[in-house]
Parts: sequence; structure tokens; C-alpha cells
Amino acid sequence: MAHAIPTPEALGQATRAARKQLGLTQPQLALAAGVGVRFVVELEAGKSTVRLATLLRVLHALGGQLQLDRLPEAPTPPDGARTPIPGRRRPQPGPVL
Repeated sequence: MAHAIPTPEALGQATRAARKQLGLTQPQLALAAGVGVRFVVELEAGKSTVRLATLLRVLHALGGQLQLDRLPEAPTPPDGARTPIPGRRRPQPGPVL
């Protein structure tokens, strides 16, 4: 079942609910995901800064996945090319010393 996750707190609540539905403790989930218990505790508390790769490991351990819906189709750049982010300026080279 898909859930809208508009805030870090909502992500924490959804993670906690999924863990409890599976009958796992925080230490058990941490072990299954290969992360520290502290990460699980902070995630469930709605910490606003988490590492994406670590979050994905926890979601995978819960049988879930990250899914992005209703985003505009991004053009496929040629191999090795980068697609610029609108509104973002490229860093200018600094002075040569």
C-alpha cells in the first residue's frame, strides 16, 4: 500500500507502523537493515536529515521501496552528459594562484 510522506515526521510514523506490523523491535530492524539502532530511533522520531542510502536499506528490510510519483519525465542525456538543474548555477572556476 502506498503512503504519501509529506514530512520527516510522517516518514518516521510510517516506518514505525511498518516495523510494528512485522513484529520487529528497533534493534531487530537495525540488524536486518545493517544499520545502527540509533539510526532507526532517529528515523522513527522524524529526524529531518538522514542518509538516503541508509534509509533505502531500512525500507528494503521492511519490504518497502522508495517511489516517486507524478514527476515530469526527465529527458535522457547522452552517455556521460549531465542534465542541468533549472535555476542552479554552475560553479565558476576560481582564480589561479
